[in-house]
Parts: sequence; C-alpha cells; structure tokens
Amino acid sequence: MGKAPGYFIVEAGALPEVFLKVAEAKRLLETGEASAVNQAVRRVGISRSAFYKYKDAIRPFNDMLHGRIITFQIVLKDEPGVLSAVLNIFATTGGNILTINQAIPASGCAAVTIGAETSGLQIPMEELLERLLNVEGVLRGEVISGQ
Repeated sequence: MGKAPGYFIVEAGALPEVFLKVAEAKRLLETGEASAVNQAVRRVGISRSAFYKYKDAIRPFNDMLHGRIITFQIVLKDEPGVLSAVLNIFATTGGNILTINQAIPASGCAAVTIGAETSGLQIPMEELLERLLNVEGVLRGEVISGQ
C-alpha cells in the first residue's frame, strides 16, 4: 500500500519557475483566457509534458482551502474591540465562524483560535489573512490547519 502524499505550504517565490507557470496555465484554462492546453502552455512558456507532469500537484493556497474548515491562530492585544474587529472581518467577507477559543490574556495579549468554514468566502484566503493582520491590535496571525 502506498504512502499518502504529504503537503507543504511554500511561498510562491521559493518554488521552481515551472510550478508557477503550471499554476498560471491552469488559471488561464479555468478562466477561459486559454481555450486549450496547447494555447495555455505556449502563453506561459512551458511544454505540454511539464504541464501534465505537475498539473495535479500544484494549486493555489486559496483553492486548497476553499470550502473547508480552517483554523486560524491569532494573537491580539488585550484591548476592548480588537476581537470584535477581527470577527467583523469574517462577517463582511463571507467566512462562517464555527468556533472561537480565547486564552486568558497574559502580558497584555491573548491567543484566539478561530475555526471557520470558507465556502462562502468572497475574497481570496490571502486577502482575508492580510485584512486580519491589518486590524489594529492584531499582533500576529496564521492558518494552523485545514480539514
């Protein structure tokens, strides 16, 4: 019996260029900007064989998480309104919060774990994370798991 595939989250800039080109070719096909694989691979500058070799192995972070339950770990300043502002981001972008767990604040900050279902998300996951990190009083945040 074969071993299940392992997955990694890797910053796009650290990937070999062929992976980025395969992802772009897939995007061109999905959006209709290219009508056939030949046209898509020609536009991004890779061979058909490279496309077929990697097409099932790479997909954008947002696609991987769309329609799933995602767990966010966020560290907030212990100040009134910070958690409310974070929750408002989920509400206005279509994220469905399932669970919220907040640790007792210590040293002026508190860790909050939020479980959210992302099928209704109206923005890319990267933008959601960026908006969360830009809330005044959010010290750091990350996706720690997805189901």
